[in-house]
Amino acid sequence: MPLLKSACAAGSETSRETSTLVNSKLRLDEIKRFVETQRMSRKYEPGWFEKVESELHRKVAEFERDLTAEIMAAHDVDAGAIEVEGKGHRRVLRAAQTYMTQAGEVVVERWLYRDRDDDTAESISPMELRLGIVDRFWTPNAAKTALWVVAQMVPQKAAELFERIGGMAPSKSSLDRLPKRLSEQWESNREEYEAALRDAMVIPECTASVAVSLDGVLAPIDGGTPTTTLRNAAAQAGLISKGPAGFREVGCATVSFCDANGDLLGAIRIARTPEAKKVTLKASLTAELLAVLRKQPELPIVKVADGVDDNWSFLSKELPAGDEVLDFFHATEHLNLALAAAYGPSTREARHRFEELRDCLRDDDDGATRVIRALDYLRRKFPQRVDIRRCVAYFRKHRHRMNYAALKKRGLPIGSGIVEAACKTLVAQRLKLSGMRWGRGAQAILTARGWDQSERFDEAWALLAAEHQTQVHVLARVIPFSPPRPSRMKRKTRLDNAG
Repeated sequence: MPLLKSACAAGSETSRETSTLVNSKLRLDEIKRFVETQRMSRKYEPGWFEKVESELHRKVAEFERDLTAEIMAAHDVDAGAIEVEGKGHRRVLRAAQTYMTQAGEVVVERWLYRDRDDDTAESISPMELRLGIVDRFWTPNAAKTALWVVAQMVPQKAAELFERIGGMAPSKSSLDRLPKRLSEQWESNREEYEAALRDAMVIPECTASVAVSLDGVLAPIDGGTPTTTLRNAAAQAGLISKGPAGFREVGCATVSFCDANGDLLGAIRIARTPEAKKVTLKASLTAELLAVLRKQPELPIVKVADGVDDNWSFLSKELPAGDEVLDFFHATEHLNLALAAAYGPSTREARHRFEELRDCLRDDDDGATRVIRALDYLRRKFPQRVDIRRCVAYFRKHRHRMNYAALKKRGLPIGSGIVEAACKTLVAQRLKLSGMRWGRGAQAILTARGWDQSERFDEAWALLAAEHQTQVHVLARVIPFSPPRPSRMKRKTRLDNAG
């Protein structure tokens, strides 16, 4: 009887394979006939070729789906028992499942198995484990493509894009869920994954210095202390609390590789959702810089940021020694504010003095000293102008970080434009669209966008995808669940011996 069942199963499998091959050949023949028909057509009506393109793409996608489903089914397991990660599983059911591939949805029948020691455990599919199916729905390449697209645009627009392109057409809801599920996996193993990315890092050729920067940007993210409470506390402390209600600060950090002229060759961009003191962001930035120095310890370090005390407390005390630079653009902003307070906003005198002092600050060896002297003169001349007093205090506080001429002569950067751009392109352009409000999904998007803007997307995806692929071992010799009953002859022998 077992031999008969085995023969029947083999015959069924052979019949299925034959049917699949026949269907594939028919589909291919249909595509060839369509192509030949269109080659011979001479009806040049408006839009005719657009329709031809669409129809050809649809037919090829159908053919690709058939082939993909055939390949997937070939990697299923039909055995009495299997072992996965040291646990035995027994075969329980054969059922069909829909999967999203790059060519679109396919339906594949596969065997399901359950833990032999736990009947309440969720069934597993050896085929899915072997192929690395993501979230029991996405093939690896489809998931990778969908994650990249949804990192660039909202799920609704992503779904529309896929529909227009043809092939895979995931729903808005599935595109919304995917990055969150993958982010949970990434965050649970984040330190290990990030270490792997750092090990694989390639420093661009001609890198002459490395610049590190830290900044932040407000985004509409839920959680944290209510805005009203924060503003009341600031008012009681005599401070001014600014920023839109309900917005919280997303931290951004960059490690930039610069050439001998201080121009950008490449950068690692990181963004983290709001947290106290930006602990995770600072830890990641430190680890990235140390990894760079392990590979090229001779690289000069330049620390560039605006005037926020928390940023400089971290950059000065917790990172390896290097040149400290107050972002030149922020310095000129304060300078312009003081001159506008003295001569009036947008007046000819204000513009003239601004250009003169700006060039002096950037190009003269003692530029910071000369600018402070000029501002101090305006402070004495206009003692009631608060903006002038604040600007003088700002320049005096950061004088040692304003050696712009000397830094330029050494070919080092003097601006934090890279991290400023990261605040805009990495965070604002995706998280601050009209009507948006973010929860836990914000970090999922920021992580994927950070990979993409750091040219690490493929490497990071490979780490995630590997976790979805598991070895499946077919058990050739299976120990029965209960010992076999002795034969009548053996039972009679035991009874006789007992008597």
